[in-house]
Order: sequence, then C-alpha cells, then structure tokens
Amino acid sequence: MALHTRLKPGKEAEYESVHAVIPPELDTALREAGVHSWRIWRNGLDLFHVLEVDDYKAMRAALRDHPANVPWQARMAELLAVEDDYSGDDTGIGLVWELPEKE
Repeated sequence: MALHTRLKPGKEAEYESVHAVIPPELDTALREAGVHSWRIWRNGLDLFHVLEVDDYKAMRAALRDHPANVPWQARMAELLAVEDDYSGDDTGIGLVWELPEKE
C-alpha cells in the first residue's frame, strides 16, 4: 500500500523528530495489526508512505481506537495538513508502473 500525506508548513523538523523513536507500544500494536513494514519519505511538505500489511482496512479498524494509537494520531493531527478519519476507506496511491522482475 502506498499513501500520500502532507505536512503543515513549518512542521517538517518536528515531524522527523517525533518519528525518530516510535513508542514501543505503538510498534507492537502495528505488528499485531498485520503491518510487516512501514517506510516514509519526505519531499518538502509531501510524505510518501509504503506499507507492507496483511489487510490494510482491517489494520486501520484494529488501530482506530487502540490505546497505543489514539495519542499518536492526536500528535500527528498537530503536524499533518489534513486530519485522518481513520476509516480505512482510502485506497492509497494507484500503481502506474513497476520494473518487472527478471525471470
């Protein structure tokens, strides 16, 4: 799953600082919800996420009210330009092309 989010202007350094250490209880919750990896790249205010997850919609549902995720999402709401409704109905960024694997 690939996602795009956007920071509020001036929040770049703070966003990176907050992500320097993910709370251990959030790490555990993400893994228990089926997340295998989550990478984030930043270009200016634009954030690009690539997740390896068993079931994205189920993961979002599992984390929506999770006690480790609620304060994290409140913190992210201070930094992100658009508040996340955490419905899990988003479809992410559509794949246009990829280099095929060689046989």
